[in-house]
Amino acid sequence: MLSVVDRAALLLDGDTRVDQANAAACDLARCAFPDRDAPPPGALLELLPADAWAQAERDGRWRGSVVAADGALAVEIALHVGAHDGVQRRFALFDDVTARASRVAELTRRHEELQRTYHRLASAQEQLLQAEKMASIGQLAAGVAHEINNPIGYVHSNLGTLREYCSSLIALIEAYAAQVPDDAPDSPLRQLRERLDIDFILGDLPQLLDESREGIERVTKIVQDLKEFSHVGRDERMRPADVHKGLDSTLNIVWNELKYKVRLEKHYGELPLVECHASELNQVFMNLLINAGQAIAERGTVVLTTGLDEDHVWVSIADSGCGIPEDALRRIFDPFFTTKPIGCGTGLGLAIAYRIVAKHHGRIEVQSRVGFGTTFRVVLPVVQPGKAGGGASAG
Repeated sequence: MLSVVDRAALLLDGDTRVDQANAAACDLARCAFPDRDAPPPGALLELLPADAWAQAERDGRWRGSVVAADGALAVEIALHVGAHDGVQRRFALFDDVTARASRVAELTRRHEELQRTYHRLASAQEQLLQAEKMASIGQLAAGVAHEINNPIGYVHSNLGTLREYCSSLIALIEAYAAQVPDDAPDSPLRQLRERLDIDFILGDLPQLLDESREGIERVTKIVQDLKEFSHVGRDERMRPADVHKGLDSTLNIVWNELKYKVRLEKHYGELPLVECHASELNQVFMNLLINAGQAIAERGTVVLTTGLDEDHVWVSIADSGCGIPEDALRRIFDPFFTTKPIGCGTGLGLAIAYRIVAKHHGRIEVQSRVGFGTTFRVVLPVVQPGKAGGGASAG
């Protein structure tokens, strides 16, 4: 009867003794136990888990998969238990699914590889979009800064001229006042001077002009920093740049995010000019500075420190904020990973910073302690690998 079954089949009595076995069972037993000399077909029962027959007796059937021959053989097993004329009979089917299991494993492997590739492509696309967005913002900012520069120039120049005119008018007023005798308190000119509070105006006007000029110079500096920060030159070769100047320019741009809760300390060392794309490094500094500010809930300190270690410069940005949990610390440079609330971050800032620093053959180091703060350290070569020479001092 079993000879018509194309799979390995065993017919057993109630005590699990083999009554019948087909040729396929004999062949499969030899494959399952290649180190044995002519194993009997009943040896296939050794592949069953310990509780397989118990489950088959309870449910009438059992199905499962096992491996044999040191993992080289995959076998699916089906057990059936029933009674006929009061006599319990057992039936076991063994199916060699090694080829199918290999195909499934290969398909699973390829699927996982495609999933990883998809995630890498999605991450690369998102970073590219972010980079393009930054480039567009940079171009817009540079254009706005250029347009602002002209009226700022007029105001700055006119304030200087106005300061000179006011000095002349003040000198004239003082000359008129000198013509009024001291013993003539009822003089109309003296009364007008007192009524218009000319003495206060003469003292306050130069100060107002100085403050206005200081304000317009501050705006000029912000515009210049904005132009430097947003300079788009990704296709240009790297050039020697002043890291301190880039750090200060970036700090000037993001200061509005920090000034209400951050006490800033700067400890700059003596640095040479560093071969880099300055605008890209500014983006790294911006991300780190904003993150430092966001890590501080109410009031805290951000410390900027720079130094030179042989042929590498380093920039340290330390905050006294909330710190990063150890389990998150291992993932902070992963694209789309963020510890910020939903809607408060894309999870790309540090990933892009990491990519930019790696592009410059540098590295980012991070140390953090929950409740005490975080320190990021950007290390960059003074000269890109493969080039000789050094930079002049940046002060």
